[in-house]
Amino acid sequence: MTTTPTPTTDDAPSPPAPAPAQGRGAWSTLRPLVLRLHFYAGVLVAPFLLVAALTGLLYAVSFQAEKIVYDHELTVPVGDRELPVSEQVAAARAAHPDGEITAVRPSPEPGATTRVLLSGIPGVDPGHTLAVFVDPYTAKVRGQLEQYGSTGALPLRTWIDEFHRDLHLGEPGRLYSEFAASWLWVIACGGLVLWFSRRRTQRKLRGTTGRRRTLGLHGGVGAWVALGFVFLSATGLTWSAYAGAHIGDLRTALGQETPAVSAAAGEHAGHGTAGGTGGDAAHGVGLDRVLAAARAEGLDNPVEIVPPTDKGSAYVVQQIQRSWPTKQDAVAVDPATGQVTDVLRFEDFPVLAKLTRWGIDLHTGSLFGLVNQIALMLLALSLILLIFWGYRMWWQRGRGSAFGRPIPRGAWQQVPPQVLVPLLALVAVLGYFVPLLGIPLAAFLAVDIVLGEIAHRRGRRTYDPASG
Repeated sequence: MTTTPTPTTDDAPSPPAPAPAQGRGAWSTLRPLVLRLHFYAGVLVAPFLLVAALTGLLYAVSFQAEKIVYDHELTVPVGDRELPVSEQVAAARAAHPDGEITAVRPSPEPGATTRVLLSGIPGVDPGHTLAVFVDPYTAKVRGQLEQYGSTGALPLRTWIDEFHRDLHLGEPGRLYSEFAASWLWVIACGGLVLWFSRRRTQRKLRGTTGRRRTLGLHGGVGAWVALGFVFLSATGLTWSAYAGAHIGDLRTALGQETPAVSAAAGEHAGHGTAGGTGGDAAHGVGLDRVLAAARAEGLDNPVEIVPPTDKGSAYVVQQIQRSWPTKQDAVAVDPATGQVTDVLRFEDFPVLAKLTRWGIDLHTGSLFGLVNQIALMLLALSLILLIFWGYRMWWQRGRGSAFGRPIPRGAWQQVPPQVLVPLLALVAVLGYFVPLLGIPLAAFLAVDIVLGEIAHRRGRRTYDPASG
């Protein structure tokens, strides 16, 4: 979302600059600064936001596309009776003896396949697993695909997810998405404030043409979706490289980190087990008794079973439903006795841990399923349109041969010290926690001050209050 232009009409010249008035309201001095920041942030950040919006739109579509593209692997005809999970895993193992079993996801509903996840498979990304899909009624292997992440993303959604997150450039590429997320809420809030600070008559769209009509579309749509952009920005930052690390440190300091069930086995661990090497799903009492113990603790589908990683570890069974209502309960089961040794309920999570879980799932389109995904598509389309209208206003703002006449600089000089000093302190704090906001903003202010001083020394006026 880019600039909200001046309240003057397209054809009317700007009136002469009035002398600064005593007792001038704080907003009257801040508005030109907000306008200039919104304009330049929009113009410079918009290309990054456009990429994020386009890839985010694709990601929202990918959930439903995945069901179509991988229908053969994901679904089977409903049978009379599901076979024991251990038999299904044995069938997957027979087809793929290489690697280690890192998890098993039993069929979550009638007609859905069981997934057996293998790591250490040649040709599979080390950060991914190979998901072997097994018919729960016949134990026939339906196929195998690379899987990524806790949501079980398959190759199509994985490719789009990584494109949205880092443009397939790895860690350096994550800077683009964090930069976009860091500035999206600033641009959205600035545009929202500027739009509602205009007189009601100036916000009308009917009967307007040219730049004022573009402004009406840009501001009107932006006002409706601004809160959605703030939400996407905030939740996107929670797992970014730099701001996300600060958020994680803050949650740890407040005792609000996400808890984990204790995977330490009981005193009989290592005795009477069949095997004992990490990744062997045939530990001790076996998968069927472990799953039965988890069911007895109320863990219904969908669940994931993680085998013990060593002789001193327990099985971990965790619910993996990210849609509403969220199911994230987990239990640890002693491989020697089949007894539950630890229980973790989602209802006992700290408040910030719950909010983080829900925020991420809402951001990625998991929390409310198709409705959630459609809402994300609409937000992405809105951002694309707002960027188009913003650049169009920049073009229409030009006079004669001047393309995109910028907002005059020097607006910060009109802000009284009692407002400017707390504002700078707030910017410094935000800049520390969100460095890809703070560093570019500091650079912008430094360049603006230097250029303003150069223009002042040359005898040019650097700020015209009437143009804001």
